[in-house]
Amino acid sequence: MSELLPLSRAARLVGVSRGQVQRKIKEGKLQTFEGMVRPADLLRAFPHKSLKTDDPNLKRVAEIRENAYGRRLRDTVLPDAEVLAARLKALSGELTGAIRQRNIYRDIIAGLRQQLADGGEPAADLLYWLERQLSTIGLPDDESGAIEIEDQLLRVMAAQVRLQPSGHDFFVEGQDSILDAALRAGLAMDYGCSNGNCGLCKGRILKGEVKKTRHHDFVIPEAEKSQGYVLLCSHTAVTDLLVEAEEAESASEMPRQEVRARVKRLELLGTQDAILHLQTPRNQRLRFLAGQSARLSARGEEAELGIASCPCDDRNLQFHLHRGENFADKALELHPNDYVDLVAPQGSFVLRDDSPRSLLFVAFGGGFARIKSLVEHAMSLDAAESMHLYWVATADTGHYLHNLCRSWDDALDDFHYRPVAADSALDPAKLAGDIATRQREFLDFDVFVCGPRELAEPLAAVMRDRGLPENQLRVEFSER
Repeated sequence: MSELLPLSRAARLVGVSRGQVQRKIKEGKLQTFEGMVRPADLLRAFPHKSLKTDDPNLKRVAEIRENAYGRRLRDTVLPDAEVLAARLKALSGELTGAIRQRNIYRDIIAGLRQQLADGGEPAADLLYWLERQLSTIGLPDDESGAIEIEDQLLRVMAAQVRLQPSGHDFFVEGQDSILDAALRAGLAMDYGCSNGNCGLCKGRILKGEVKKTRHHDFVIPEAEKSQGYVLLCSHTAVTDLLVEAEEAESASEMPRQEVRARVKRLELLGTQDAILHLQTPRNQRLRFLAGQSARLSARGEEAELGIASCPCDDRNLQFHLHRGENFADKALELHPNDYVDLVAPQGSFVLRDDSPRSLLFVAFGGGFARIKSLVEHAMSLDAAESMHLYWVATADTGHYLHNLCRSWDDALDDFHYRPVAADSALDPAKLAGDIATRQREFLDFDVFVCGPRELAEPLAAVMRDRGLPENQLRVEFSER
């Protein structure tokens, strides 16, 4: 049985984010072995964490995260019987191997004892030493044993997938396909139709076992099949996997797409603001990175709007509308099942998922739309040590999703939200000073600023003057 835990699995077992585990490692409070940790060390680093899966606080965090990702809340879904049986068989094989190895060691020790006992006085001291050493080897303490049991249960319920060459990992739960699970985890996998027709999600299984869950029309050549290639949209993980698959590493690698989406609903937020919920066809999801935008066309009007939803729910898109803008006024007249044409994605206001730094977001007014997408993507990646959100709004724009931000703050230990009320005489230098005071300094953060040019640009300039490196600053301008 495995004595070491991957970081993602370790974080799940003690109910913290992967970023918090990484912070303990960086602080020298948690030792790693080739990127993995020991259960006993994990519990010493998080002594107050519980392994109880029915902890109501953990359930609340899970629910908030589900809402944050724009996904529907789901009951726990078991893998199908065949997958469950295969995982149990794999664990049974490991257990059989461990028992066989234990018996071999037991026989060796018994033989050594006999040899020393027959060796007369010269071997007596060595026999005494051996007995003392064996007496110090006991069973793991209750907590360490509990975490190992939890790990085995997790391995039955969810298979872990590691991607090459990126090194990203995620869990496949229930009856999800490998592709769906990767997208839920916020990874920018290469894919197109997601229903087995285009072949863009083809990946190579380097280690582990998969199961085909649905028919696909795309034909993989026999030579590639023999090398382990499968369509990730049509297979699920039976055991833990090592998969070779392509991911987009930058905004420039995202293909331009034209999609006709239908209106799912209009969600009114007071008298001035609304959320336009669109849904793409099942065979034409919109592939994008958090923080990017789309060109929308409807009823003779066009506008470029930031995508306000997470890429982890790529069929259900959100856009924030504000009355008084031409496109918004027309869009507010739309009805469910009306169509909106999209050209996307655009822009490079995106996360650097290889950065070890904490994240600082500053949204001015309607610039919150893109920031919301970034926050939800960062949550799904579960890698940032901490996230801090400042939302600056005037009486005109308002904090129209204040309750959502507050729920993030309440439910997530590593998320901190501060609404800032402002007037037209907002001083960017004073705001930057306030942020710097509260964050001690922002030089160790990746900073994302989005809002009207007249507000976002001066704040970015002050941050540069205070020494923030250019590669840690992203700035995007919005209409309001």
